Amino acid sequence: MLRPLGLEKGKAFKPNARQKKILTDAALVGEAMAKANSADRRFAGGKYRPDAHWDFALQLDADDPGAFWNLLDERASWFYEAVGAGAAMAPKRPGPSSAYLSAYKDKGGHWLDGGTSYRLRVPPHAPIKLFWSVTVYDVDTRALIRNEQKIADRSSRMDLRKNEDGSVDIYTGPKAPAGFEKNWIPTVPGKNWFAYFRFYNPTEAYFNRSWPLPDFEEV
Repeated sequence: MLRPLGLEKGKAFKPNARQKKILTDAALVGEAMAKANSADRRFAGGKYRPDAHWDFALQLDADDPGAFWNLLDERASWFYEAVGAGAAMAPKRPGPSSAYLSAYKDKGGHWLDGGTSYRLRVPPHAPIKLFWSVTVYDVDTRALIRNEQKIADRSSRMDLRKNEDGSVDIYTGPKAPAGFEKNWIPTVPGKNWFAYFRFYNPTEAYFNRSWPLPDFEEV
């Protein structure tokens, strides 16, 4: 596929001025396409539930993982954000695995903003045998968010403050909410971000989608 562009093993790559411009423009457009493909997924069956903006981050069929390589848009969406993929990262039934949901928007459908404070209320009885976690990433780098506190995630393994009904409020924003410092992930004004919610060893309520996961809600 690269040979018509002048990229071939063992041969020097010598694009002329016209080719350089085309390839430079293509790289910029290609990244914009990949970013849009990740931030606003529109794949069939890609939504975890219709009542929130959480999508399945990796749409790899664990029963037929080889088919994933022919799904160009789905692959581009995942690999723009991530490094590796495996069937155990997109399980279809309970067992030793990890499942990933992603969110780029808040309850109102607005892009998640580092200068805004949000609450994510994680309902009780999460469908996991091990633990769950919420991780915040920088939209531009797709790496863990960089903040002064060096905190990018909160998980059920930590000593988090719980509500009376067993739910857990995770807060994101530039300032920690009073009394919920242990539940806070600091964000940076001027930086957009997205989140992954991970289920380690998910149980049936994840697969039948009976366990709801609300949106990040502005506070």
